[in-house]
Amino acid sequence: MARDVLVIGGQVRYAQTISVGHHVLRADEPVEAGGRDVGPDPYELLLTALGSCMSITLRMYADRKRWPLEDVRIRLSYGRVYMDDCATCDGELKLTNAIEVQLALIGDLSELQRRRFLEIAEKCPVHRTLTSPIPIHTTLAP
Repeated sequence: MARDVLVIGGQVRYAQTISVGHHVLRADEPVEAGGRDVGPDPYELLLTALGSCMSITLRMYADRKRWPLEDVRIRLSYGRVYMDDCATCDGELKLTNAIEVQLALIGDLSELQRRRFLEIAEKCPVHRTLTSPIPIHTTLAP
């Protein structure tokens, strides 16, 4: 069963307290953006969701297949990049969101197994969510 996430803005400018069940996290903006850097920024939290989901998915797959995956290390970054091909750009360069993911798979794995892990990583639930249309409905609480 999915738990609700509660985000509470604090008395410290951009710092946020995030509660998920009994877990408490912090979010903030970096100092150069006016925050105090008491936690990851929202995009970094998004990357942690993707990276942890990929890692868990790969571990589950390796366990099921009994493949010798010893460790998974995932480096992620987010940025705005210029689109390579834009049919509606009218010759003007447009920016788009991009996430770069680099997988390091540790273990005595064949090249075929490594390629399969790459395919499986892109099928994790968070990856599927981020690459599909996501309707977001925002309302005011009573």
